[in-house]
Amino acid sequence: MKKSFLSLCCFLLTVSFAQAQDDPGKLAKQAGRALTSYNIDPSNNGSKLEEAKSKIDQALNDAEVQANPASWITKGEIYNTILQRDMARRMIDTSARLSGDNDALVAYNAFAKGYELATKSYQKSDAVKGIGELQGHLINIGVSKYEGGSFEKAFLSFEAALKSHKILSENNSRSLLDEPEQYNNQLYITALAAQLADKMDLAEKYFKQSYDANTDKPAVYEGLYNVYMGKGDTAAAEKVLSEGRAKFQNDPGLLFAEINAYLQKGKLEDLISRLEQAIKQEPTNVSLWVTLGSVYDNLHQREMKANNEEKAAEYFEKAKSNYEEAQKVDPKNVDAVYSLGALIFNKAAVRTQELNALPQDDFSPAALKKYEKLRDEIIALFNQALPYFQKAESLNPNDLNTLIALSEIYAREDDLEKANEFKKRMEVVKDGGQNASSYFKN
Repeated sequence: MKKSFLSLCCFLLTVSFAQAQDDPGKLAKQAGRALTSYNIDPSNNGSKLEEAKSKIDQALNDAEVQANPASWITKGEIYNTILQRDMARRMIDTSARLSGDNDALVAYNAFAKGYELATKSYQKSDAVKGIGELQGHLINIGVSKYEGGSFEKAFLSFEAALKSHKILSENNSRSLLDEPEQYNNQLYITALAAQLADKMDLAEKYFKQSYDANTDKPAVYEGLYNVYMGKGDTAAAEKVLSEGRAKFQNDPGLLFAEINAYLQKGKLEDLISRLEQAIKQEPTNVSLWVTLGSVYDNLHQREMKANNEEKAAEYFEKAKSNYEEAQKVDPKNVDAVYSLGALIFNKAAVRTQELNALPQDDFSPAALKKYEKLRDEIIALFNQALPYFQKAESLNPNDLNTLIALSEIYAREDDLEKANEFKKRMEVVKDGGQNASSYFKN
């Protein structure tokens, strides 16, 4: 009986001890003591840091501990120490990985919460000190996340860096973002990361801060324009783009944004001067030459339909000239090669419609002469277009438009073998397949 009683007492004592060990408030204090032990002798007390991390995380699951600013500051100090340890390892081995995904952000959030709840001046001071130590790491880890394509994580780190600047400034402490240029750069990269993470409201918030401060960064106007377009607010987007273009007339980003806007609206004449300006700035940009050629190509087709022969001929030559310039820049640019062939082919197609519209029962010498002249012009145009399509096919054997054009031209020439060959290749692409190699060799 006595033995059973003693066993029961031992059991109760064990349970009571375990409960005391798991008391959240005591766990928080134990975490602080474990951190102190680590700081006294990091070499021999390495396990104490992990113990501190485990205990503070467990303690902060409790609502009462969460209301205590000291607990949050302790967490910030623990995670900050983990980060400092990892950084020290990196100085020895640059390939060493951080133990956490972003301990700087975890530490910042803890310090920020401690700062918010602080009731004593030394608590605020400790939180501010910790935030100051973390700011550079927040920026650097954010850059690493950004470069790795983790835009949401980059944004959170960048935003924390901006928030840290506000807290540090309010407490007359040095911030890495004290210089206006540094602060504005951080605003921009934070907004850009938010945009790339599809957080459009937050991207707008940070782009707008720079915009309202009359930024000298054209990229801010471009970014805000893209955000408004992404949100479907075309009126706000056009306003920002117009202001940006007026303020930064030679900025290529804004210029290209305006070019794309005019392309979408079909403002062909307005595009010409913008594209010419862009070409002056980037004369080796093949896409600009092709786009300008396409603008003149569309104008040529418009004037052809309106029977304005003289104007159509003028636009045809300008389109041809720009496509040829594109080929000079890059002889193997398939868009430039195909576009030149298509320009000539389409003119031949229009002439073919004119030929078919001629009276079929007029056999007068004048009518026959007109018929033969038009027929010869059509044959000559198709012959001019053919080499461009052949080259385009050699560069890309799976472009459907090129294959269609080749099939039609060979059918007109009664070369049924080649016409059928390209018809078969067309069907392969239409069925979702790929031609293994080109018919023509470049």
